Amino acid sequence: MACLSTNSVSTHSLHHSSSVTRIPNASLSLLSSSPSIDISSLKCLRSSSSSLYFNQKLQRRSTMSHTINVGRTAVVPTCFASNTDQLKSAREDIKDLLKTTFCHPIMVRLGWHDAGTYNKDIEEWPQRGGANGSLRFEVELKHAANAGLVNALKLLQPIKEKYPGVTYADLFQLASATAVEEAGGPKIPMKYGRVDVSGPEQCPEEGRLPDAGPPTPGAHLRDVFYRMGLNDKDIVALSGAHTLGRSRPERSGWGKPETKYTKDGPGAPGGQSWTIQWLQFDNSYFKDIKEKRDADLLVLPTDAVLFEDPLFKEYAEKYAVDQEIFFKDYAESHAKLSNLGANFDPPEVCIYFPS
Repeated sequence: MACLSTNSVSTHSLHHSSSVTRIPNASLSLLSSSPSIDISSLKCLRSSSSSLYFNQKLQRRSTMSHTINVGRTAVVPTCFASNTDQLKSAREDIKDLLKTTFCHPIMVRLGWHDAGTYNKDIEEWPQRGGANGSLRFEVELKHAANAGLVNALKLLQPIKEKYPGVTYADLFQLASATAVEEAGGPKIPMKYGRVDVSGPEQCPEEGRLPDAGPPTPGAHLRDVFYRMGLNDKDIVALSGAHTLGRSRPERSGWGKPETKYTKDGPGAPGGQSWTIQWLQFDNSYFKDIKEKRDADLLVLPTDAVLFEDPLFKEYAEKYAVDQEIFFKDYAESHAKLSNLGANFDPPEVCIYFPS
């Protein structure tokens, strides 16, 4: 998955640890480089099931209707789970947050990890996992693959408190898509109205997220992403988000302590990036992985396999030479991932926020 970096909150990747020991479920996502934060200080981690249920009831009663232009098509969404006006305002606040903290990578990672627990073979919600806001609870934040994501939650919590009519599930996906767009990536057609789980007992078990260095990278990626209902094109396109961010060996066991591209930040200095311009979303990830000419750029086993596996390579080669195709496929795959496992209320609403 993708990795991006932030100011005092930085980097990305599903690998984190306090030593250089590789963590099994530390993977393709964004590592946070911010200092550790006291989990107990976050109100959302201490929220009771009853209060969360009450808030969701309030959100459903605050139905709003607005006309939003999508290209040449005007849609009039009615959003029950989240208030449409508050979603739009929260997006603007997230854009301001990105400008001041450079937290694009960790926001992408937050959205991906909340959605990436989905299991298509489980029908029941929320047992099936997916984009349901469960990642706000301490029990899931403590999963090895989610190391550092409490920092992203800390950054978003003031926005959540300012806009209580937006669910955590929507806020996480809104922040992820906005981070990609604000880093120069494609506009992502997002759907909102995700219902939140009500308590930590509804969090998925650990072990559903990908690993960065499995013995058989190609088979591992397919095992994880096929379980979500995604395909080879999705795997390669989503891997391209590693154009953003850094990996830190003290958290994940992967990467160098610093390189010439990361020693001065922005944000907390250090770590190893996949690309030179690691806060810019483009197709340079595929170019750099293919060429492997710079020892200061990171190449994980799950990166290298994109040009080794013949089915993955078909897409990776295409994205390396054509950024427009990459952007198109990435936007589709990101939107698909963000909807996995979600319980939408109402189910038919699709909202796209133009720039």
